[in-house]
Amino acid sequence: MKAMPIAEHTSPLSAEQAEQLNRLIESLTPMQVTWISGYLAGINASMAEGAVQQPQPAQPAAQAGESARLTVLYGSQTGNAEGVAEDLAAKAESRGLAVTLVDMADYKPKDLKKETNLVVLVSTHGEGDPPDNAEELHEFIYGKKAPKLEGLKYSVLALGDTSYEHFCQTGKDFDAQLAQLGAERVHERVDCDVDYDEAAEGWVDAVVEVFGKEVEESATAHPTVTPMPGAGAPAGGDKDPYTRKNPFRAELLNNIVLNGRGSEKEVRHIELDTEDSGMSWEPGDSLGILPENDPAVVDELIGTLDLSPDETVTGLDGEVPLHEALTRQYEITTLTRPFIEKYAHLAESSKLDKLLADDARDELLAYMDGRHIVDLVEDFPVKGLAGADFVRLLRKLPPRLYSIASSHSANPDEVHLTVAAVRYETHGRSRGGVASTQLADRVGEDGSVPVYIDRNKNFKLPSDPDAPIIMVGPGTGVAPFRAFLEEREEIGAGGKNWLFFGAQHFLTDFYYQTDWLRWRKDGLLSRIDVAFSRDQAEKKYVQHRLRERAADVYAWLEEGAYFYVCGDANAMAHDVHEALTDIVADQGGLDADAAADYVKRLQKEKRYQRDVY
Repeated sequence: MKAMPIAEHTSPLSAEQAEQLNRLIESLTPMQVTWISGYLAGINASMAEGAVQQPQPAQPAAQAGESARLTVLYGSQTGNAEGVAEDLAAKAESRGLAVTLVDMADYKPKDLKKETNLVVLVSTHGEGDPPDNAEELHEFIYGKKAPKLEGLKYSVLALGDTSYEHFCQTGKDFDAQLAQLGAERVHERVDCDVDYDEAAEGWVDAVVEVFGKEVEESATAHPTVTPMPGAGAPAGGDKDPYTRKNPFRAELLNNIVLNGRGSEKEVRHIELDTEDSGMSWEPGDSLGILPENDPAVVDELIGTLDLSPDETVTGLDGEVPLHEALTRQYEITTLTRPFIEKYAHLAESSKLDKLLADDARDELLAYMDGRHIVDLVEDFPVKGLAGADFVRLLRKLPPRLYSIASSHSANPDEVHLTVAAVRYETHGRSRGGVASTQLADRVGEDGSVPVYIDRNKNFKLPSDPDAPIIMVGPGTGVAPFRAFLEEREEIGAGGKNWLFFGAQHFLTDFYYQTDWLRWRKDGLLSRIDVAFSRDQAEKKYVQHRLRERAADVYAWLEEGAYFYVCGDANAMAHDVHEALTDIVADQGGLDADAAADYVKRLQKEKRYQRDVY
């Protein structure tokens, strides 16, 4: 650390003391300087009172005065809330707080009554549900055993997606219920959309400032027991070389259609070049792609607005032509209630205002179903609307996340994805997924896309390579399990592996069939059960295969197997969860409550993990 050296002629210190102090200061981090300055200020205050206290070693946070301890709880499905929580923990420690950073799944709900300073960072999963690792704590605070929390100071950061009706609902729940239990909100909740970086950073800085003042007051009042910064436990680790704000441009290596002729689906195997990027990942992580909107969709929207594509607008990073802003910077397809509300102020349409009324939620949802922003603009035109005003209504184009379908250990210079090209027609228009059709159609042979690694600590292989695993991955949900098996093959893991795969037809939709059969032949894949729903009169799905193999599934669980689910959250994940609970009840001879507890215990032990979307 660079600091102004102590001048001998102006200091009351001897030359030797000044030299020693200068050497010490040079070796200190900013965090350590902050602590020492508070410590010395406390000693000075005590000396002024004539009661000098002998310096004592720093005490654990629990003994250091509750005002100097901050508990950071996070509930995260994909890792976003966890990442922000780690940043907050680091900043809080630099202010002198002793931080305890805890995954909600590892937190004892009854400990809430022991807390004095608390921050909660939690995402909302699907239509208003808490993420898997937040379910128990969320249920607890609304239950009869929830304690009174007078004396607790707290703040909440909520992460969500405005394209869902119940935006940030879980964060709103925690915020409201903590207040209901008597806690004091010291900073207002912030609700973050998919582009959360700026809003989250502002909240973090404000919250650290609020709780940091507690440390300064505590350091003066109790200098002998001020905790050293770093007493908490924020997760560490090297920073990724490329991020959402600084992505790596990965060139396309391969684009292969996995479906056979006649399939109703279009799934692509995409390979991207990551050589020399320095990026690494673990099975279960996702690749973030910063997509571009389809130029044809951009042209149609500009035409419907009756604007010039060359009109200069203020984009996210300065002035750019309207066409460029709508292509690379803004979300121009997904229709959300917040966008409609802002647009309605300009449209001055009584019909649109009625759709936004509180008693017309069903009508609004019906209107939004299958429509994009261009449909709204067409149905409720605004005369004379400038491009500069229009872009201010839009949210930033969010990245798209795809489960990585390859092991870095096996393929260090390339990353594989399994991408379903989304194409459909509604309300007289052909539609397409922004990123999926870009990867399928618009990234040419020599093209590239900006990417980064999105880590998911809640979807990981067992640390014990000999632990058995059961993988349930219908459709493109099978992608991470290809990475799982590549990894286990590469490291020579001894654990048994069982895959449940489902799709529509055996002949056209058996993705990665050659890989599975090779691994089955080699003994790496111990078992594989498939469910092709349209190959017989009665539809069969992966949950049906699970029930048919109930005895063996339960036996594997009793042996310590890990149970993984990846894919559709709307129906499949719920049906598989229900099947798993029923299997435990039937095979274990348990009643409904005991079976539910068994499954919750699997989740708490990280033996039941889901990556559903």
